[in-house]
Amino acid sequence: MSKAKRNTVLIVMFVLLVLLGIGIAVTIPNSVRHESIQVMMRDAVLHDENKIEIFGGLLVDPSLVSGFIVTGLLLFFALLIRIFAIPRFKYVPGRFQLVIEEWVSIFDNLAKGNSPHKYNTLGAYIFAAGSYIFVGTMFELFGFQAVNTAGHSVSLPAPLANINGAISMGVFSYLFIMFGGIMANGIKGVGKTLKEFSLPISMSFRLFGALLSGMLTTELVYYYTHLSFVLPVAVGILFTVLHALIQAYVLTMLTSVYYGEVSEKETAGIS
Repeated sequence: MSKAKRNTVLIVMFVLLVLLGIGIAVTIPNSVRHESIQVMMRDAVLHDENKIEIFGGLLVDPSLVSGFIVTGLLLFFALLIRIFAIPRFKYVPGRFQLVIEEWVSIFDNLAKGNSPHKYNTLGAYIFAAGSYIFVGTMFELFGFQAVNTAGHSVSLPAPLANINGAISMGVFSYLFIMFGGIMANGIKGVGKTLKEFSLPISMSFRLFGALLSGMLTTELVYYYTHLSFVLPVAVGILFTVLHALIQAYVLTMLTSVYYGEVSEKETAGIS
């Protein structure tokens, strides 16, 4: 590195440090904390403090509002792709077409690999579930704000950071697995599925625990003003992106593996 470039880098770093110091000096005297860190952490798990009023009087957790928004965005985006993009797909794909095809093929190959005998419906389900988990987890990175019943601004969390949302996803995936067993083996499919009675519990709490840990870590860093510069960006992105990718993969993998097991047709032995 030449001397001129080295000096430029040093000047830029000095300016950034000065701006950081000014930001801390200006922010700390004006910072207002509406709740203690204990209350914030407890509410992240129990959801008994921050409520948002919707539909003229119904009090709900902010994660439910996040779930509505994420679902609406996914459906709207899917509609736009179906109407405007898919009819223009070409044999030699462009960048956007390549991204869509790769995203679909990830879940399609996962379904074919774990349930080669019956994978069409499975591929559609794990694509929808994986997309919802990934987009829903990434949603909290944008920091969309809402006003709670106390009149304070709260950041909308990931939909599945609420235990109810995680349990719903786990139970629904388990029922889908049971549906595959019934379609393939009738009442025997129910018995094969019920053998894994702990599956919805493990899927639900694995999903909830991973997303909650990331959210709590980020909230803890943001709570202390002197840490609320630069560091939260790295922490938030790291935890959110990793959890979005890992949890989307884990749940879809478990669903496809167990679906393949219970939906495999039983053949009578040859004597």
